[in-house]
Amino acid sequence: MSSYFTDLAQQYIGGEWRPGTGSWDIIDFNPYDDEKLASITIATVDEVDEAYRAARAAQKEWAEANAYGRRAVFERALRVIEEREQEITEVIIAELGGTRLKAGFELHLAKEFLRESVQLALRPEGRILPSPIDGKENRLYRVPVGVVGVISPFNFPFLLSIKSVAPALALGNGVVLKPHQSAPVTGGTLVAKIFEEAGLPGGLLNVVVTDIAEIGDAFIEHPIPKVISFTGSDRVGRHVATIAAQNFKRTILELGGNSALVVLDDADIDYAVDAAVFSRYVHQGQVCMAANRVLVDRSIQAEFTEKFVAKVKTLKVGDPRDPQTVIGPVINSSQADSLTGVVEQALAEGATALVHGSRTDNLVEPSVLTGLPAGSALLRQEVFGPVVFLLPFDSEEEAVRLVNDTPYGLSGAVHTGDVERGVAFAKQIETGMFHVNDSTVHDEPLVPFGGEKHSGIGRLNGEMTVDAFTTQKWISVQHKRSFFPF
Repeated sequence: MSSYFTDLAQQYIGGEWRPGTGSWDIIDFNPYDDEKLASITIATVDEVDEAYRAARAAQKEWAEANAYGRRAVFERALRVIEEREQEITEVIIAELGGTRLKAGFELHLAKEFLRESVQLALRPEGRILPSPIDGKENRLYRVPVGVVGVISPFNFPFLLSIKSVAPALALGNGVVLKPHQSAPVTGGTLVAKIFEEAGLPGGLLNVVVTDIAEIGDAFIEHPIPKVISFTGSDRVGRHVATIAAQNFKRTILELGGNSALVVLDDADIDYAVDAAVFSRYVHQGQVCMAANRVLVDRSIQAEFTEKFVAKVKTLKVGDPRDPQTVIGPVINSSQADSLTGVVEQALAEGATALVHGSRTDNLVEPSVLTGLPAGSALLRQEVFGPVVFLLPFDSEEEAVRLVNDTPYGLSGAVHTGDVERGVAFAKQIETGMFHVNDSTVHDEPLVPFGGEKHSGIGRLNGEMTVDAFTTQKWISVQHKRSFFPF
């Protein structure tokens, strides 16, 4: 595994591995034990420019290639991941602090999205549309946008890089990928290495490991990319959207969330407890779809709370390399500080800690808080870690109001013994996704993924991915002579 951090601690531009030429290094640390994994000299504005130019130079021939030939690259990439699955698992654990459970979950989804990309290469279809003008044939072509810029996050970087990179390439585009500084290998150079081994022509996929302190907005402002796919916080997403719009670029923004899992009075309580614990604590709660809030009908509040707290107390916190560990470290000390601050603020506002987890370095134990005042800002914001708020409600109408009382609208879930009651509830929630009798954390290759309100703009997966990374071109053919009025 260590060879991955040695060999891949570089930039990948124009099909070549090379060091950056910036004046400082990004240091890649293991968040569990603070081991230095790699030191990567950052890419400069000039190297961002070179990467985009390399993608543009390679893209035209790639777009004109037979779609079946393009498809073969993704079939080989899938085989590379399957052959290296154990090694990639170890990289995810070391660089992200992900548990073995989380690594398996991420790899499973990454392979599913690659399988979909195999088919995506053959998905674009043209159309012939009728015309009110005699003798005119209207042809509508689906063509690649050209070059796509992808900015991926630190929490599920392997999956979320592949989720944009693979379909963009499959649809005939070139790509420049900028991984998060805390996941430069898992979210960046490892992806490039896999596609290199799969035979992707050099220049089509480029990876620049850098920081806005060095390049500013150059990655977004550059004139070559036509679409920017960004996954991250709503604060940064707002900036990305603003800069992109100023430069007439399309954006796909997958941003934060403040999801709620709702337990109605007729729910299977034991099952709802299992779903709620998973929804909050998977990958230490560092998931945009995670359930920050768990809303429970007051008539079953006591039983649900007792069982929920009991299960949370069984979650093992510690070394992510241990297969028994459920909760590993958060990504860095800044994130750990923030979570400690959230708990302290909640307690200062009058909340009660049913479970008050301690912190050791980047290991943040679970906390379960109840009794937070209804007007608290904490209930409306995203909490990216293992802290949950339990809230009672007295009617479905109140539950709907509470769930919607947030600037975010990404995911959510409701538990009930009546599926249609659950669907009726889900329809009232201002989210892009909502699940009946399941967890809040889901992603599937064919189903549109995305949020409402501050949770993002646009959708990915399936046909929505085709819309995201291609454009339509109208070519008309006049088979008869036209009449011109002058």
